[in-house]
Amino acid sequence: MGTEAGPAVIDKLAWLRVEDGRILSTRSYGKDTYYLPGGKREAGETDHEALSREVAEELRVELVDGTIEFAGIFEAPAHGHPDGVTVRMTCYRADYRGDLEPGAEIEEIRWLDHSGRELSSTVDKLIFDWLRGRGEL
Repeated sequence: MGTEAGPAVIDKLAWLRVEDGRILSTRSYGKDTYYLPGGKREAGETDHEALSREVAEELRVELVDGTIEFAGIFEAPAHGHPDGVTVRMTCYRADYRGDLEPGAEIEEIRWLDHSGRELSSTVDKLIFDWLRGRGEL
């Protein structure tokens, strides 16, 4: 999947929502791996617009404008893709309005503590460890 310029990179956004030492995670229909909520930008979208759209689609809640703040960028081999494909996850924190419920493609919403990292994708494991190092998980 790489090119002469280098290996393929999947550019994604994620919402980090940590409460009571657990992080909000999702599992899509037919999958056994949990992923942090988020997704890819569509043409012309800013990070905030894309993240807000993805979270609304997946979890049926609205991110509160003015509370969205950059948390970090994490890179790891892309889960379920050929060797050499990397995912770059740009993460944001934000408050939300509404009640969390499964939306598009989401079968389950789950709050995971650090032990839940083993149920998660490779890049999410890095984020779990980073949050643990900060005393949040």
